[in-house]
Amino acid sequence: METLSTALPARFVERLQAIIPPARLAEVLASFGRPKIPVLRVNTLRSSVLETFTELQTQGFPLDPLPQLEYAASLPPEWKRPLTETSAFAEGRIYLQNPSSMLAVEMLVPQPGEEVLDLCAAPGGKTSLLAMKMGNRGRIAAVEPVKDRFYRLKANLARLGVTVARGYRMDGRAVGRKVPERFDRVLVDAPCSSESRFRSEDPQSHAHWHERKIAECSRKQKRLLLSAFQALKPGGRLLYCTCAFAPEENEMVVDALLRRHPEAEIVPLQLPGVAQQPGLTRWQGKTLAASLEGALRILPDQVYDGFFLCLVTKGRGVGAKAGPVRKGAAVWPRS
Repeated sequence: METLSTALPARFVERLQAIIPPARLAEVLASFGRPKIPVLRVNTLRSSVLETFTELQTQGFPLDPLPQLEYAASLPPEWKRPLTETSAFAEGRIYLQNPSSMLAVEMLVPQPGEEVLDLCAAPGGKTSLLAMKMGNRGRIAAVEPVKDRFYRLKANLARLGVTVARGYRMDGRAVGRKVPERFDRVLVDAPCSSESRFRSEDPQSHAHWHERKIAECSRKQKRLLLSAFQALKPGGRLLYCTCAFAPEENEMVVDALLRRHPEAEIVPLQLPGVAQQPGLTRWQGKTLAASLEGALRILPDQVYDGFFLCLVTKGRGVGAKAGPVRKGAAVWPRS
């Protein structure tokens, strides 16, 4: 633990000690120094799980199905590159994705025929899984402001056979004002400090980390979440997630929404079979909403990335209202 601790930013480790339960801390720190086990998911828009698993196993790939996700399997790291050279990969029948990201979509429970917003969509892994869970029926608005990431998003969706998603190159912070109370489900995988992706053997993975970076991310995340909530229909559900550990990017972002919108309510989450801890209700002397205990933080191991997940619903009672649609604003077609 000492070697790993000294290979990571000292202040980052200090903060982890305040976030992670003591009994879990050594294992979490160890995860930063262990090679990640790659995970694939079968894209059922292109093929069946049984057919694809059988094909890959016939080709010699040692798949280990994940019990939490019937369409996903892990395999040893040395098999990752050969996997990307298969026809299954080239044809979009499989997609490499961390299972923590898959669980974010699973927790949102998108339904066929719904209108769904993916507010931070690139590179398209979660967008395509949304479409898969919806059976390519309904509508998905996939938002990405950065040009090269936007075109990568579009290319991935095309390769994966997604027909219900339309890409919008725009700032997600403006969406709620432009199309208030439009969507049945909203996914916000917010840009963050990416703390769960730090590697103890790779100084560049955390070279730019600083608490100033956390504060900068938090400011943007609060505006993105507010926009997402404004775009959510009454009775709809919103899933907020990041791959950061920092409460400033997670619980405190959601707490700010709860304070501003009394009609926002947290739906408690549980993930059987996955190492996790409940959301924090206090951080650095500040008391946060008690309902944040219903959020959860997936604790990292060799398979799962560290991930914060919080499911929010919009009550039908009177609360703060979204702003009016601006004249000339781009809107999503209803038909």
